Amino acid sequence: MTSTVSAATEVADTLPPAEPGLSPRRLWPFVPAAIVLGALFLAPLSIAVAASLWRTSPSLQLIPDWTLDNFRYLLGQAGYIALFGKTLLMAVVVTAAGITVAFPFAYFLVRYVSRRWQRIVLLAVVVPFWTSYLVRVYAWQAILGSQGLLNGLLKELGLISQPVDVFLYNDVGVFIVLLYVYFPFAALTLYTTLERFDFTQLTAAQDLGARPDQALRRVLLPQIRPGLITACIFVFIPILGEYLTPDLVGGTKGILIGSDIISFYLGGSFPLMAATALLVAVVVLALLIVFRRYLQVEDLVAGGR
Repeated sequence: MTSTVSAATEVADTLPPAEPGLSPRRLWPFVPAAIVLGALFLAPLSIAVAASLWRTSPSLQLIPDWTLDNFRYLLGQAGYIALFGKTLLMAVVVTAAGITVAFPFAYFLVRYVSRRWQRIVLLAVVVPFWTSYLVRVYAWQAILGSQGLLNGLLKELGLISQPVDVFLYNDVGVFIVLLYVYFPFAALTLYTTLERFDFTQLTAAQDLGARPDQALRRVLLPQIRPGLITACIFVFIPILGEYLTPDLVGGTKGILIGSDIISFYLGGSFPLMAATALLVAVVVLALLIVFRRYLQVEDLVAGGR
């Protein structure tokens, strides 16, 4: 025993001394990531913050006159507040609908479809991403239009006698297209989460007297909570900055706050554009903080086992 301890002591003496936890040598691997983060995130954010505190001259020239007037103007306009609230509501509704549709889709795919057909179905979900976002939105214009596929189908079924225009250039059309665009994000996230779940737990819960709905609520949902929250983040947050779909499908009745940001940019009102974008960023940051309370690191580690 003594010889073993002596040998271990000799080996320890030959090892180089331990470096401090935050020595420069340990930080070198993080330098490339720090450069990318600074160039692609911190620098643009700093420019946006500075621009939001400036003003423009009558000739649309930026004047570095530090002021909060841009934020006061936006928060003092009932129209902008209503548009921002409408954007939040649209994001909530699309996210809820996306999760409602994606959960049974992913559940059925994981539990009742063979591995081979799972790959085929997932490929069908991903294939639309191979085409341009703009092309897909234009395709939905043709589908939802008064002479489009949806109206034609309703006429064939005898549900309408004349084409209706309730599906295009309004909030309904925006909702449909946004749900289509972001459904794959929710479906793929929930699929990867449910794929790691042990479904024998549901059988055991039912053997112990739980109804199927109780087993889902008390056994399945708590364990896939990280996946549900991640799916909500992937759907909800990008919608806050959407402008292409509201402009092309929603028209003047279906615009969201992202459309205003683009209109400020096209009009040369860069301070108002930056201030509006920062207000959206503040909301996103607040939501991430809220989500972070329910999405702990240990949840992600456990989910990856």
